[in-house]
Amino acid sequence: MFSPASVFFPAPDGLKLHVLDAGPRDGDRLPVICLPGLARTVEDFRELIRALAFSENPRRVLALDARGRGLSARDSNPENYSIPVELGDMLALLDAFAIKRAVFVGTSRGGILTMAMGAARPEAVAGAVLNDIGPVIEMAGLLRIKNYVGRMSKPADFAEAAALLRNTMDSQFPAFGPADWERYARRTWQEDEQGALELRYDPALSHTLATVNPEEPLPALWPQFDALAHAPILVIRGEHSDLLSPATVAEMRARRPNVFVLEIAGQGHAPVLTDERTIGPITDFMERCER
Repeated sequence: MFSPASVFFPAPDGLKLHVLDAGPRDGDRLPVICLPGLARTVEDFRELIRALAFSENPRRVLALDARGRGLSARDSNPENYSIPVELGDMLALLDAFAIKRAVFVGTSRGGILTMAMGAARPEAVAGAVLNDIGPVIEMAGLLRIKNYVGRMSKPADFAEAAALLRNTMDSQFPAFGPADWERYARRTWQEDEQGALELRYDPALSHTLATVNPEEPLPALWPQFDALAHAPILVIRGEHSDLLSPATVAEMRARRPNVFVLEIAGQGHAPVLTDERTIGPITDFMERCER
């Protein structure tokens, strides 16, 4: 039966962090670490976990709710919603679960953390899937995300939540139908004990974007990307992405011959990892990392 376990472990500062843990603990196949986007949770990886951990040739999968997201505890200090602190949490995850080497699947913020891991503990990265993220982050996408993270009005029900997401993100997902938007809504909000909808993340995450300014582009992360030189990389880009440009993808390929690229038609930032358009190539990529 498809039933990943919910496990909790302490961050270096004692904050309780949540992980979905699935697949064999004692196999010899490379494990996988899944890292969601800025305001996303492990729920985004359910289908991928099923494909990787509950297949004929299963491998262990650990999906981390970053602090303040999903079932991980919220931090009373929003300053701790930062790359250095979250990288420390990732290192604690590897140590807590005795993971020496793994393939990392990082969506957006999770991909930034994957590149940071390549610099901090390169021997731990056997391969990297960077889902709609690269060393250069486009300002247009950052400003769009800044406008809605922690700022959306509270919907009355999931139908209203789906409509709210569609109105906010339709330019990124023009091919989405009603069922797609409802699924996205159910992975963005959850019902509390009274049946009211609440975000699956701490609205204080908006603090991480407070300093985003179109007059001050973020520094490029080419050194962090280059730290992954030893590992195969699969770059997934949404056709309509406003965060990862075709020019950045081309530069990534030019710098590293072991970069493979997959573009997802009809989607933007960030492609959902829910069907064979993404799950099949990721599964194949895992086998390439084994070789």
